[in-house]
Amino acid sequence: MASNTTHAVDTVATERNRPQAPGSASRRRRLSWRTQLPSSDAFTAATSTDPHTALMQGHDHEGLSERTRHSVEDAKEVQASKSKKMDMMITPYLAQHIPQQYNPLGAHGDGHDERPTTANTKFCYRHRPDLLCRRQADEPSMEQLQDELGRESQADQQSIANVWSLFSAAPSRHRNLMLRGILAQCCFPQLSFISSSVRNLIKIDFLGALPTELGFKILCYLDTTSLCKASQVNRRWRQLADDDVVWHKMCEQHIDRKCTKCGWGLPLLDQRRLRHEKRRIQLRASGRGLNEWSPNITPQPESYVQPTTLVHRTSDSSDPATGTKRPAPETSSPEASSKRPCTNAEKGQDQLASYFDLPKKRPWKDVYKDRFKVGTNWKYGRYSKRTFKGHTNGVMCLQFDNQVLITGSYDATVKVWDIQTGQEIRTLAGHTQGIRCLQFDDSKLITGSLDGTMKVWNWRTGELIRTLTGHSDGVIGLHMADKLLASGSSDSTIIVHDFTQFKRTTLMGHTDWVNAVKLDVPSRTLFSASDDMTVKLWDLDTHRCIKTYEGHVGQVQQVLPLPHEFEIDEDDFVANANNDTSDTASLASDTTQSFAQTTFSSSNTNEATPFFPNDPTRPDPPSYMLTGSLDGTIRLWHVPSGRCVHRFFGHVEGIWSLAADSLRLVSGAEDKTIKIWDPRTGKHERTLTGHTGPVTCVGLSDERVVSGSEDGTVMVHCFV
Repeated sequence: MASNTTHAVDTVATERNRPQAPGSASRRRRLSWRTQLPSSDAFTAATSTDPHTALMQGHDHEGLSERTRHSVEDAKEVQASKSKKMDMMITPYLAQHIPQQYNPLGAHGDGHDERPTTANTKFCYRHRPDLLCRRQADEPSMEQLQDELGRESQADQQSIANVWSLFSAAPSRHRNLMLRGILAQCCFPQLSFISSSVRNLIKIDFLGALPTELGFKILCYLDTTSLCKASQVNRRWRQLADDDVVWHKMCEQHIDRKCTKCGWGLPLLDQRRLRHEKRRIQLRASGRGLNEWSPNITPQPESYVQPTTLVHRTSDSSDPATGTKRPAPETSSPEASSKRPCTNAEKGQDQLASYFDLPKKRPWKDVYKDRFKVGTNWKYGRYSKRTFKGHTNGVMCLQFDNQVLITGSYDATVKVWDIQTGQEIRTLAGHTQGIRCLQFDDSKLITGSLDGTMKVWNWRTGELIRTLTGHSDGVIGLHMADKLLASGSSDSTIIVHDFTQFKRTTLMGHTDWVNAVKLDVPSRTLFSASDDMTVKLWDLDTHRCIKTYEGHVGQVQQVLPLPHEFEIDEDDFVANANNDTSDTASLASDTTQSFAQTTFSSSNTNEATPFFPNDPTRPDPPSYMLTGSLDGTIRLWHVPSGRCVHRFFGHVEGIWSLAADSLRLVSGAEDKTIKIWDPRTGKHERTLTGHTGPVTCVGLSDERVVSGSEDGTVMVHCFV
């Protein structure tokens, strides 16, 4: 190398010292330039001994390729030598790291995961070969990459492929070092390109990566709007977001209760269907299949009972029996189940199989969707109104279900209406004076009249079945539950008919008209409201008054025990008392010491005492009840302690009628208005108008509010 260089320098010096002809100067300069370069053999020898020089010769940094003239054979030899040297540099690195790149990190035969000390840790969920959730290649991006790569020369393609191979085979720590070096050399346009590309690459389909059971668990935390949006992402998300596991949980959160997030609740569904559906859905959500049984979810397998379809409450929501839960079927004792584990296991597997063998029912998402529409209509006051006309005097009582509406009037007649069309089906006549109360079931109707009698009808045919007597004056209120019929009269007495034992009992204690009576069959008690401004709780076993509730300053027209499941947070009333934004304010009743002394009788204390200390197994009466009075107020009482929890203010005249469930309270008053309240917070929600006389009776269901007035009309507000 040194001798060649010296020869070149001597040649240049010799050429410069020779005398030159003027015309040959340019030619001689080009010759002198050419003579100072080494020969092809010398260049080959130089590159063979210096790999770094060989790599540099492959880049056109200084335009050497244009300033040298190698023969075709020499160029091929140089390129082959460069490729050989590059392979010698890259191959050992790839050979070291590639073998573990395609080895799945799975379990061995003994069932334990064993990660070698030299394991490649660069795999994420997108690249792990042993995971089924590997990300699919982006076809448009890969096509664009292939097109741009195809425009380059073979040598450049080989160089780019070598870079990709090095990065692909590198462990995570080497990758980070490579990326740091590359990012340090990037210009702003390249950094912008990286930013825009990474934005989409870091998006993770977590529902596709996670097991189905965890996907259900995550989706159960979403609200309705988020679930609907999640179902629009892709097919996998739609399959999970529309599953009964998720929507059954959503229905369960809103059934018969107010949601703290959205502020409304779903109407009560059939409890038996909920119980059976919940158990099977829990098995699916836990990932258990046909051959697995979960004693933690269902310790004692029940015999399968075909679930019933959804049912709607009738307007007689004041009946406490309609809101109570049915007791679970009796199951075998733990001792018996431990003696026959095989039989129970077979039962469980058969029952699990029945989940998949049963015909498809209505999806819970559809159930929720229908209830959601009704709930939003209630919330925002969207309803249709229809007026029924036919009575010639004031309408004093009513009850309805999904098909018929039955009304009683001062004109001494009872009318049966088609609630969907408003058409009058038939008229029942037989009482000699106005009808003040009624109640019906599938076929029988009981009416109470000012003529002092109660009549039993077959309302489907119009046949009068029986007439009941016993009161010396008009019958103002009645209530039938199970085989018991209670009636209150203007003669200040209450009569209880027991059709099981065929006996009649008279309860005496009120000093004025008894306007309303309500039976609670589980606790065997009775509530009564009277014009003597008191409410009494009676024991039907001893026929004695257990407790008297005092506080109203006007005649009490209605008493309404709430379902046993009804629970409230009494702090909500205090918090909302002075912040009510509605047109009528509601205040907490126990805000002053002076009034607190009048909310319960002198024999009661604030602390609840057992109703039946001698019979601990006997169920207690409902914990809360509502009362309406002609003093213009509605009161919510805590039954065990006798405290008045809250007073509902808003009506400017006396309250004639109440109807309630766990979600709403409806009241009709002398001021010709109907008001809708939230019984859990005391907040006024809406006022309905339209009657030209006092509203004497109201009815409430999941979808309707029906009211009767002294103007002789009946108005149906439908929220479907």
